[in-house]
Amino acid sequence: MFNQRIDTAPVLEAFAAGGECPLCALRDQTEAGYLDQFLGGSVMEPAMRVLVNEKGFCARHFSRLYAANNHLGVALMAHTHLKDTITALEKRWTQPRKGGLFPTRRRQEPGLPAKTCALCDRLDATMDRYVKTTVWLWKNDARFRERFNGSLGLCVAHAEAVIAASDGAMREAMVKLELDNLRRVEKELEWFTLKFDYRNHDKPWGESKDALPRAIQKLAGVNPQGKGD
Repeated sequence: MFNQRIDTAPVLEAFAAGGECPLCALRDQTEAGYLDQFLGGSVMEPAMRVLVNEKGFCARHFSRLYAANNHLGVALMAHTHLKDTITALEKRWTQPRKGGLFPTRRRQEPGLPAKTCALCDRLDATMDRYVKTTVWLWKNDARFRERFNGSLGLCVAHAEAVIAASDGAMREAMVKLELDNLRRVEKELEWFTLKFDYRNHDKPWGESKDALPRAIQKLAGVNPQGKGD
C-alpha cells in the first residue's frame, strides 16, 4: 500500500518536469536521498547497522558511497559487514562438505557476499510505490492523466512496471504512449546515424542531435549525459 498524500507530490513533480522518463529522474532523486541517509547520522543507528551487516551494498552503491568522501561513515559500515562476512565464510569453508565433490549450492547465508544491497532494496521498494502512485493518479486525477498521456513516455523498464500494475483503459493508453515514443526515438536515432553520411552533412539535425543519449535512456534507464538518468 502507498500513502497517497506522501507519494503523489514527488510523482506529480517528476511528470511536470518532463523528459524521456520522469520515473528515472524520480529514482535518481530518491537514490541520492538514500545515499545521504546512509552517509549521515543514521549510520550509527542499530537497526541500520544490522541491515547493512546482513545485506551490504552492491558494487555500484559501494562505489557511490565511497565517492561521497565520507570515508569514516563508509568504513564503519564496511568494517562490521566485513566482520560478519568473515564469520560466515569461516563457517562455510570449514564445515564438512555434503553431497560429493560438487555439492548443491547452499542458500545465501547472512554475512556472505551476495547479490543483495541494503540501498537497492530500499530504493526498489520506494519505486514500486511510485509506480502504484502513477497508476492511481492516472485513474483519479484528470489533470495528471492529461499530462501523462501527453508525455514522452518512460524508459522500457519503468514502462513495463506501469503496464504490469495497470489494466483496462490505462494499460491500453500506456502501451500506445510507450510504443509511439519508442518509435519516435528510433526514427530520431536513425537520422542521427544518417547525418554521418557526407551527403546529409548540410541537412538539418531536427530533433536528432541528442538522440543517442535519449535512446540509451529509453533502453537502459540511464542518460549518459547525466540529465534525467
